[in-house]
Amino acid sequence: MIGKRKLPAAKKRIGLKKVLPFYLMVLPGLIYLLINNYLPMFGIVIAFKKMNYTKGIFGSDWSGLDNFRFLFASKDAWSITRNTICYNIAFFVIGTVCAVLLAISINEIRSKHTSKLYQIFILLPYLMSWVVVSYLGYAFLSSESGFLNKTLFPAMGLKPVNWYQDKTYWPLILIFVNTWKNAGYSMIIYYSSIVGISQDFFEAARIDGASKWKQIRYITLPLLKPTVITLFILSVGQVFRSDFGLFYQVTRNSGPLYEFTRTIDVYVYQALMKNADYGMAGAASVYQSICGFILILIANKIVKKYQAGSALF
Repeated sequence: MIGKRKLPAAKKRIGLKKVLPFYLMVLPGLIYLLINNYLPMFGIVIAFKKMNYTKGIFGSDWSGLDNFRFLFASKDAWSITRNTICYNIAFFVIGTVCAVLLAISINEIRSKHTSKLYQIFILLPYLMSWVVVSYLGYAFLSSESGFLNKTLFPAMGLKPVNWYQDKTYWPLILIFVNTWKNAGYSMIIYYSSIVGISQDFFEAARIDGASKWKQIRYITLPLLKPTVITLFILSVGQVFRSDFGLFYQVTRNSGPLYEFTRTIDVYVYQALMKNADYGMAGAASVYQSICGFILILIANKIVKKYQAGSALF
């Protein structure tokens, strides 16, 4: 009996020794997640405070919902929300279409070396920082020395455009730049899904006389659906967030463009750096986070209702 009682403990120690290396491997990631994602959540209280730097966060007076009232009463609340949501919807739709087309096209390349070369060139913009991308954009759009105004437009007989003062073109410019930079990353994800599709489906389709277009339409695209849905749910959670580098660096923070280029993230940064209004910045950040969380729950519930296997939780 004594031996039987000690056996489970011994097995438990052996089991712990087996899994301990895996826990140690996960530990750095968990520590990073805690420090980077959870500890900053303490700053939520700033949104409900009237910050007094001499008193600190704990000593500052509570302001209740005053920061939120001021935020939504301002004319900026609607424009920054509209810009953030509309741009993210356009980014997802256009980016998904381009990424899927690129993934399918690369999958059709039979030469492995050529395929790898194309993947490198398409992914390269994603590895660039927004600072580098902003300078590339400036090289094209500069009024004084830009390629478009000084080379292309004169050759076509067109008048130069003051790009950083004219807000008309910037929705298209931002969508193009974002797609050019990020489509490569999404393409890799879709390409890996396509590579994972069993070749038996395509061989059976070819035997039945299916053309390449029909193979893509009835095999590739339907089997990519779970991947698209997963990325859709993740994108919905980011609808109220924007890429700060895109909207701040690429536009060079030009004031005349604010109507079409200022998003919630840019607004929060400006409230902190220019106005030192920590309460307003905190209120905008909390508003952003809560809306994003609610949208994730709604999107996941809709997906779970119609295709439970593709839901995140």
